[in-house]
Amino acid sequence: MDVSYDEENKTFAIKQRLTFFNQTNDTLNSIVLNDWNNAYSNKNTPLGKRFSDEYIRSFHFSKEKDKGKTSINFIGDTLQNKFSWERITNHPDLIQIRLNKTLFPNQSVVILMDYEVKIPNERFTGYGFDDKGEVCLKNWWITPTRFENQQFIKYSNLNLDDIANSSCNYYIDCKVPKSFSIKTDLNEVALQNENDINLYSFEGENRIDFNLYFTKTKDFISYKNDNLEVVTNLKDNRLNDVFKAIVIDRIVTYVNENVGKYKHKKITISQADYDKNPFYGFNQLPGFLSPFPDEFLFEVKFLKTYLNNYLKTTLQLDNRKDNWLIDAIQIYTMMQYIDEFHPDAKMLGNLNKWKLLRGYRFVSLDFNEQYSYFYTLMARRNLDQPLTISKDYLLKFNEKIASKYRSGLSLKYLNEYLGDSIVPKTIKEFYTTNSSKQGTSKNFEEMIKSKSSLKLDWFFDKIVNSRDIFDYKFKDLTKTKDSISFKLKNKTNTNVPIPIYGLKKKEVVFKNWLEPSEKDTIYKLSRNNADKIVINYKNEVPEFNLRNNSKSLKSFHILNKPIKFNFMKDLEDPFYNKILYVPTLEYNLYDGFLPGMRFHNKTILEKPFIFDVNPTFSTKTQNFTGKGFIYVNQYNRNSNLYNIRYHISGHYLHYAPDAYYKKFSPMVLMRFRPDDFRDNKKSQIIIREIIVNRDKSEFITDENTDNYEIFNARYTSSKAELTKLFNTQYNFELSKSFGKIAGEIQFRKLYENNRQFNLRLFAGTFLFKKTTSTYFDFGLDRPTDYLFESEYIGRSETTGIFSQQSIGTEGFFKSKLETRFANQWMITSNISASIWNWVEVYGDIGMMKNKYSSAKFVYDNGIRLNLVPDYFELYFPVYSNNGWEISQKNYQEKIRFIITFNPETLIGLFTRKWF
Repeated sequence: MDVSYDEENKTFAIKQRLTFFNQTNDTLNSIVLNDWNNAYSNKNTPLGKRFSDEYIRSFHFSKEKDKGKTSINFIGDTLQNKFSWERITNHPDLIQIRLNKTLFPNQSVVILMDYEVKIPNERFTGYGFDDKGEVCLKNWWITPTRFENQQFIKYSNLNLDDIANSSCNYYIDCKVPKSFSIKTDLNEVALQNENDINLYSFEGENRIDFNLYFTKTKDFISYKNDNLEVVTNLKDNRLNDVFKAIVIDRIVTYVNENVGKYKHKKITISQADYDKNPFYGFNQLPGFLSPFPDEFLFEVKFLKTYLNNYLKTTLQLDNRKDNWLIDAIQIYTMMQYIDEFHPDAKMLGNLNKWKLLRGYRFVSLDFNEQYSYFYTLMARRNLDQPLTISKDYLLKFNEKIASKYRSGLSLKYLNEYLGDSIVPKTIKEFYTTNSSKQGTSKNFEEMIKSKSSLKLDWFFDKIVNSRDIFDYKFKDLTKTKDSISFKLKNKTNTNVPIPIYGLKKKEVVFKNWLEPSEKDTIYKLSRNNADKIVINYKNEVPEFNLRNNSKSLKSFHILNKPIKFNFMKDLEDPFYNKILYVPTLEYNLYDGFLPGMRFHNKTILEKPFIFDVNPTFSTKTQNFTGKGFIYVNQYNRNSNLYNIRYHISGHYLHYAPDAYYKKFSPMVLMRFRPDDFRDNKKSQIIIREIIVNRDKSEFITDENTDNYEIFNARYTSSKAELTKLFNTQYNFELSKSFGKIAGEIQFRKLYENNRQFNLRLFAGTFLFKKTTSTYFDFGLDRPTDYLFESEYIGRSETTGIFSQQSIGTEGFFKSKLETRFANQWMITSNISASIWNWVEVYGDIGMMKNKYSSAKFVYDNGIRLNLVPDYFELYFPVYSNNGWEISQKNYQEKIRFIITFNPETLIGLFTRKWF
């Protein structure tokens, strides 16, 4: 390639000569090339759609100058002889060239290309140009895709760093302005200076991937040892170069000895590489809060990034379908390295030395134990996925964290079980073999099976190729002074080997591996003075639940697991029943501020049984109030009905200045999902009974509504992403006083010109009604919320700022019209469209019918400030049935607002892209 960089336009002019050798046994009439830079060309590429799917706004709202594209001027075998070519349907970042004559095995063809690459802004994926004008390039040139199983692999760029390049020899001449220097893991063979231009020449043999960095600063430093040159700009200004050199040498040497010798002469480890795949946990903490020494932080960051680049640039695997094995080798090697060089390291570093925190599980946990927690976080939510599933089908949290960690844990488990260094030997053999030729994870399976006489089908069938979970507990345990007898209850019916430990004062006195098979097998072990027996004590097996793994062998004990109170939050502890207590402070208009203390057992990991009780004190009434709930989760591993929750909740708060309401509600919640976990479509069915007792109030005049019970069945279905949303809801309510049904459809579309359109349709009718009160009527602009489920700050207010709060249910009008309720039926439509940024125009129209009066046509319109959709919005009425509202008295009282304070709702705003 001859490459010239235009700094002003952020473009590369490239003249490329590609010599393609047909090393297959097939005759070829066409060749497929990767052009991943073109994935940034518009919002409808697979990459653009994936950004939308993950709620990443930066690309959709970016300007044209920040996007990337590839403009091809010529493709042919000579300057006079063009090839026909096209971008493959649904793959605009792949090019198919139709050859003028058949290419037979062992023949070659020369392809000449002249094209221009406009690189994107780096804020989308970490690759491209940054605000300083520096450039990080990866997968920006046109390369042949890998040919396997009689076809070219056709993978689009999905921001997964899994390009399917063929192994190539590269020769690159690159012209850049003199202000730039170039750093790369290719070999630099020449550097010339001509006027204001630097001309670099690079080459590299048998490369499947490499990076180029165009930098104006001197932050890249080169470290050399006998094996390799490492070029890095990994940030840590508080460490000197001597220490960095020692750490880098130790890591390079360790990986060479334990995985294999790196096949190239040079490797780059950049800050951009680390930012792309950070060590999650570290990257969330600002430097002044980090509980880890700077030296340790740098070491772990470099280790993780080095292993990632080392494996991705040399190991010839399918990085999309066999990526689990790359992750497994990376995380397993990291764990082994920490065990050898930092055996006492804790998950939260030096925090375990703080006396105030010593009772917490999260500070006492060993550094390597965190991998199991991150995997179990998804398994407990029933969101984990098989390790061998194609990478593009993984949830983002699994792709970045949970599946990576389970891969490494699985290799560690196998190593503990097999012993004799079988796993490390297989890793080295596999790396040596498959860094020089294309391989698959099946080759790894065959290698490891050949080294052991033990049957290992369970490992690949149950651990690698499925999402089966494991959960053992003791059954029928008896003890004598010298022995222990027991059965193992397999709660998931998935048989895998499991270690049994005996402990005496927390010291291990014996360890035995068992291979459970028959249900009624009785195991008998020597006691060795143990006072406790524990399944999977050191968590070698990525087990679903560790809380039922231990039994005390003491003569007298009150509880197998004692109760332990912890302040604020903690991790689950398998040896204690934890109750967490947290101070709370809430507010509503009638109770004032509500300081209280919340008691619950909800740790970071989901549990089958959760309780949460929150007694509070009303500063306005000087009385006690509160709320609470308990629920039981039932997760169905292999069903679209993946979660059933049995839930009971209760509230005791004010609904008016002088009156309490008591709400009690048993409920069953059923959640459904499609087979593809990445599909954002979700649906649920709620069946519940709402029992409400309301004290009499001088401020409320509704008749016969003090105490009531309502049966409610509700179905909701939603599919949401950044560029579009479609929700439906159907609702049925039945009580002694009334019966009603209602339906709602909500549609939202964000167009390519960044204009947004919103449509909501609502229709509801009474089946019967025996009360004259308007309390249960359909609300046009502000429903009464008799189910007590909406986040009203002042639910009974009719005047003042709190009466202006709007809730997106039922009629959802913004203007207060003369008739505000309907006791027969109501049909409304709410429409809004953006006119500039988050400024929108809205309009509501509808028909409503009350008994003994004719149907009414209602409407309003105005300006909407859609600051955070569904979380914080402002509405300014302009015209309605009331006339020109904007010119009427006390206009400020007509402004409506939507605001959300619920912490769980707000957290969902930030976590939705991960799950």
